[in-house]
Amino acid sequence: MSDRITRNRAFLRELFAGRFQRHALIMSPPMPVPPELGDYTLSSRPVTEWIPAVMEHNREQNRYLEALGDDAVPAMRAIHSNTGVFAGAFGCRIHTYDTETPACALSLVETAAEADRLKEPAIDAPPLDRVWALARAARKALGPDVPICTPDIQSPFDIAALIWKKESMFTAMYDAPEAVQSLVAKCHGLLKKFLLAFKTEFKECNLVHCPVYWAPPELGCSLSEDEAGSMSVDMFEQFCLPTLVDLSRTFGGLFMHCCATADHQYGNFLKIPNLRGLNRVFQAPGPKPAIDAFSGRTVLMMAWISEDTVRDMIRMARSDTRFLFNFTGLPLDEAKAVHERLRPLCSVR
Repeated sequence: MSDRITRNRAFLRELFAGRFQRHALIMSPPMPVPPELGDYTLSSRPVTEWIPAVMEHNREQNRYLEALGDDAVPAMRAIHSNTGVFAGAFGCRIHTYDTETPACALSLVETAAEADRLKEPAIDAPPLDRVWALARAARKALGPDVPICTPDIQSPFDIAALIWKKESMFTAMYDAPEAVQSLVAKCHGLLKKFLLAFKTEFKECNLVHCPVYWAPPELGCSLSEDEAGSMSVDMFEQFCLPTLVDLSRTFGGLFMHCCATADHQYGNFLKIPNLRGLNRVFQAPGPKPAIDAFSGRTVLMMAWISEDTVRDMIRMARSDTRFLFNFTGLPLDEAKAVHERLRPLCSVR
């Protein structure tokens, strides 16, 4: 492990759970796209066919880090997976498109009785068996020091909302709440057991899937909570919050992505112990409510942004605001220019 990577690990650990030094800036290379292979979780081809792309992406991460000196920690990132891998383990069919639209899970049940009949699957049930196979092949190819990343992780409630036809499930939250809670509990059980086993097998791991950054695995796991905008504060507290709290307590913290219209849930998010990082895709009224709510408590992790957005957010920042800015997919020369322009701003408190 290079001195630069060691320093970056130490810096990010401090950013998430220690002394604030400055905002983080991570420039990630484009993900390799082998079109003839597609989504590795849906294919019957040997996962070793995806390893050249995994290795090339890791080499690119190291090349960018050497050229830029940013805050990245190169890792094995799962390529071409989809949001339905855990729903698929319950038996959902994964639908693919002729376009570049990512594959998605199709609902499996429509009624409370059908949901009650579902059993919690094993952590290596298809397509999760492909996740394990790729991770093991990557560990063999990349060596013991490169962190192995998880696939896309949806929250327990969001997994349940893929399994159960959504309009029927949301009605059942009023008419059959015990059935909804039971399915969420099964999704929570599968996810928790999977992550515990993943962390045990891959000592060097990155329990983060979105956006692109590294976090110490002892500081928590990462997930997407995108149904938060579809329900009231009380319903979120009843159906979503308990599993998020448990996962945070189990893994030492939580990193969360949420691209929903969910500003009204910030009070609930703050009930999650050790919410280390929050990635939002802001709608109106923009980032100010999040800065006000989470400064001094949670790192606001920004991705899919412009340079102007970075400048605006740093101007809005309070003295105790912590940001992680992630730019993904820029060619190296452009990434270097953006990094050179923004790095001085990240030191301003």
